[in-house]
Amino acid sequence: MSTLSLSTDRGRLDVDFVHAALGRTYWAKDIGRARVLRSLDASLCFGMYEADRQLAFARVVTDFATFAYLCDVVVHEDARGRGLGKQLVASIVAHPELRDVRRFVLWTRDAHGLYEKFGFVRLGEQPGLMGILQPFGYRDEE
Repeated sequence: MSTLSLSTDRGRLDVDFVHAALGRTYWAKDIGRARVLRSLDASLCFGMYEADRQLAFARVVTDFATFAYLCDVVVHEDARGRGLGKQLVASIVAHPELRDVRRFVLWTRDAHGLYEKFGFVRLGEQPGLMGILQPFGYRDEE
């Protein structure tokens, strides 16, 4: 049985995997490597690994206090059907720097069921917009 690990260490990312995987998605088809690199630099990145091989990726654009945007969730084609996407999303929403942001949003065309399992609900009239909205507003944290 293999051991999976999750890391937010940007230096561990397999940029070739991330670039290729994003380039095959409907939302980032044919994205350039330079743009991917810029997006990684400006995000909290999550990589899921089996030994040294990257199997999944996601990133969050955030201020770590009031807003987070989950995007670019991808799982290697050879690793699909193993629950890696669920493990990845569960780890992201539970991450200590993200679990209490006021608004945690995402946009999806076809994975609503996955995200609903983690507390995301559909927002407004936009069919792909989902989010977790914390009820406490901006109360003092002390």
